[in-house]
Amino acid sequence: MNPGWIEPDWPAPTGIRAVSTLRCGGISQGHYASLNLATHVGDENTRVTENRCRLIEALSLPSEPVWLNQVHGNGVIRIGHPVSPDPVPTADAAFTGERGVVCAVLTADCLPVLLCSRDGTNIAAVHAGWRGLASGVIEATVNRMERKPGLAWLGPALGQQAFEVGNEVRDVFLQRDACHADCFMPGLSEGKWLGDLYGLARRILQGLGITAVYGGEYCTASEPDRFFSWRRDHTTGRMATLIWRQ
Repeated sequence: MNPGWIEPDWPAPTGIRAVSTLRCGGISQGHYASLNLATHVGDENTRVTENRCRLIEALSLPSEPVWLNQVHGNGVIRIGHPVSPDPVPTADAAFTGERGVVCAVLTADCLPVLLCSRDGTNIAAVHAGWRGLASGVIEATVNRMERKPGLAWLGPALGQQAFEVGNEVRDVFLQRDACHADCFMPGLSEGKWLGDLYGLARRILQGLGITAVYGGEYCTASEPDRFFSWRRDHTTGRMATLIWRQ
């Protein structure tokens, strides 16, 4: 494993590349070791720009990633050539069918989901926190893609033991599907539940006919040396999960 990122362990077709970055190591240099890639968390823009440039160089990316203004919704955009970083599109998922286009989402507890068609001609990156999952961001992305994805990878997110929520969050999912109850365990306090983001995503993907689902073994809150976590630290950076066709 590269010290600066995780490569998905999934049977993606030849020519599909994907990574999920870590909070530091491997890419960042000098006194500033944090690999924060977000401009909206109070970090100096020059440092974020440096980190993004180092990321592009380290991964030999074919183009600059298309960074999104993520709003915890279900907006989806299609990215094509020419790739332009400005203006920053507001969406929580991006897909493409073109080579050399890098789809990316930023997370620090929310679930990054990568999607790929079996023939490798369509790919997508999805920002799926609980609000996004509840609003149907995965379904919206699959419905927009020109070729139905057959593979999915779940990147680093908050694990169930660290994701305590109230009745109001659980009720949102149960109103969508009563079977989602399986993804919530009683918490330590009355009216509190431990939600399983990975389990919710798998259930949603399976409902869409996507049964080849990989990943989902990390917890951002419990590994401070590797991952940013908003729930753990509140003021924190963001990691990137990227996918592209070579």
